[in-house]
Parts: sequence; structure tokens; C-alpha cells
Amino acid sequence: MKADFVYTGIRVRDLERSVAFYTKILNMQVTGRQKIKEADGEVVSLQSRKDGPELELNFYEKGSTHDAPYTVGEGLDHLAFRVGNMDEAIREAEAAGHPVVLDVRTAKSRWVYIQDPDGLYIELFS
Repeated sequence: MKADFVYTGIRVRDLERSVAFYTKILNMQVTGRQKIKEADGEVVSLQSRKDGPELELNFYEKGSTHDAPYTVGEGLDHLAFRVGNMDEAIREAEAAGHPVVLDVRTAKSRWVYIQDPDGLYIELFS
């Protein structure tokens, strides 16, 4: 599949503390924020400059299947790739042995997650 790398998502323990750090210390701007019911979490997207790469902060509520023990340096949550045709990308990934493990749909968008050979979540969106 043809895919463009777009952003990195990291897992954080305290969402508000992390937003304050990235916006006040590193001067990043919040470009989006939303709750994700499928993951019992919330995400905040930030950028240093318009059209630059994004950093996505991912916070998961206690009890979420994604709320794993936190170890410093192991907070990488997922890598995100934009695909041209979601259905085609899913078919290609599944045919290669990488089935969808999470399918998130909102009123305006859809993104799915597959896993790389080591279990890292790879987000596909169009």
C-alpha cells in the first residue's frame, strides 16, 4: 500500500500536565482534542509549525484495555500513516497477516489500527 508517515502518538500519564509542558515549554500549539470512546481515552494533537509533523498525546482512563503500566521511554503509543483508500489498505494489510485490531469511527473520520511484527500499533487513516 502507498502510505505517508504523518505523526507520532505517545502515551502520557497526566494529559493536562503534558499539554502544559508541550505548549508552555516547547511552544507547540494544540490543533485538536477529542475523546475516543472505543479506547476509553482522550487525544490531544500538537504542532510546532503549520503543516509540520504532529505529536499526539494519548491518555487512557483506568480500566481501559490500553491503560498499561507506564515505563519511561516506552510511552510510544503508535505511528500514523495516511492511506489513499482505506478499504484497499485494510485488505492489503489483512492479506499480509496484519488484521485490524481496532476500528474507530467518528462523524467526520475513521482510523484503524493494525500491529507491526513486534506488536506496535500502526494507525491507518485517509
